[in-house]
Amino acid sequence: MTEARGSAGSDGEAHARYAPGVPCWVSLMVHGLTAAQEFYGELFGWEFRPGPRRLGPSVRALLDGRDVAGLGRLPPDRRPPTAWTPYFASDDVDATADTVRSCGGTIGVGPLDAAEAGRLAIGSDPAGAVFGVRRAPARLGTDLTGGPGTPVWHELLTFESAHVAKFYETAFGHEREPSVAAGPDHVTLRAAGRPVAAVRGVGPAPLRERGPHWLTSFEVADVDEAVALLNGLGGRVLAPAHDTAHGRTATAADPEGARFALVQGPR
Repeated sequence: MTEARGSAGSDGEAHARYAPGVPCWVSLMVHGLTAAQEFYGELFGWEFRPGPRRLGPSVRALLDGRDVAGLGRLPPDRRPPTAWTPYFASDDVDATADTVRSCGGTIGVGPLDAAEAGRLAIGSDPAGAVFGVRRAPARLGTDLTGGPGTPVWHELLTFESAHVAKFYETAFGHEREPSVAAGPDHVTLRAAGRPVAAVRGVGPAPLRERGPHWLTSFEVADVDEAVALLNGLGGRVLAPAHDTAHGRTATAADPEGARFALVQGPR
């Protein structure tokens, strides 16, 4: 579980710009925007500011005054499973959207201009997992990378990795790297010379409820303390805290069911 960043930004530093294909933003659409702010604000120490009006009711999550993620409100008549959505950096969102379509993916929103959020689109890969594409005019995406409360890794849980990983390779220029140590159907995606995300094939049974989806990992200072806090806030632990080669981690869900991981780096 290794985060890849663009030209700058690590260990809690401000970030200037992300290279194409690198995850540059993450957002969550929810039914209860106020309740979500209370949950994630307590869990990660986030503060919130209004988001772009073009995107409907939304807020930007901040740490130390710097953007780290976005939350938005779903229309009342829409009841899809809530899920964190990573956005991949692109120098030309329209061209990337065309490539997504030609590779068997779909574009459900945009491309559109969203004020300070820049130009963006939201689509899904051939297996149905939702992702975003984003280009901002000045800075691109998350201002703060590294440190507790920030997104540090994204893993796609899908039926099988080969076909879907090929899609991301074509759409975003990722390089595929098999990761035998992580499992028999696991591929690491690389961009700008670094690992940026992973694709894990888990078969149809574990995905029957939600379908293929991205799982975002957020760094915390202490996973066990974060799990205890999460339980008190109404969240659920899906995979208890355990040690891995990349640090101690746990998988959880917020009160609306959006899944994410908590990770504590090796000490």
